[in-house]
Amino acid sequence: MQGNRLPLISADHPTLRKAAAKVADPAQVRDLAEDLLVTMKAEGGVGLAAPQVGRSVRLFVTGTGEQRVFINPEIIRASKELIWWEEGCLSLPRLNGEVERPKEVTVRATGLDGKRFEVTADQLYGRVLQHEIDHLDGILFPDRMADVSKVRTLTEEEWDSRFEKKKLHDEEM
Repeated sequence: MQGNRLPLISADHPTLRKAAAKVADPAQVRDLAEDLLVTMKAEGGVGLAAPQVGRSVRLFVTGTGEQRVFINPEIIRASKELIWWEEGCLSLPRLNGEVERPKEVTVRATGLDGKRFEVTADQLYGRVLQHEIDHLDGILFPDRMADVSKVRTLTEEEWDSRFEKKKLHDEEM
């Protein structure tokens, strides 16, 4: 994979708090998408949105199982059943918190080839899709928590284990 590792912006950067602009032409974000994939992998993440590297465009990548690029994504269906799941974020290093979200979602997006596609997902992949779309809308996971005082700080061992957990998950897919 080509591309460059990009620096993540700090959690207080204003780009993380505003709605990102729609992408007019997928070809315009091809290099950025490759950079996001490289950066996500280097940081041990399972998803990464363009605003997390200071680019306010509606683009994110995932790395749970196969790597995928989502341009101008939108949730077109969400299950009524909600589940709690602990989330973390590369923009808020070493912090985790319990967030309630729909158990399953269907997302429509455009790929780098300019073609529209839909993905229905639950479990970790469904969670990642919702989390990354939140980034495109200026929302961070603590905003979704019922009680933000319950954000917890990961130990150094837990933080470092994200690389191993991602590797094991990718092997399962």
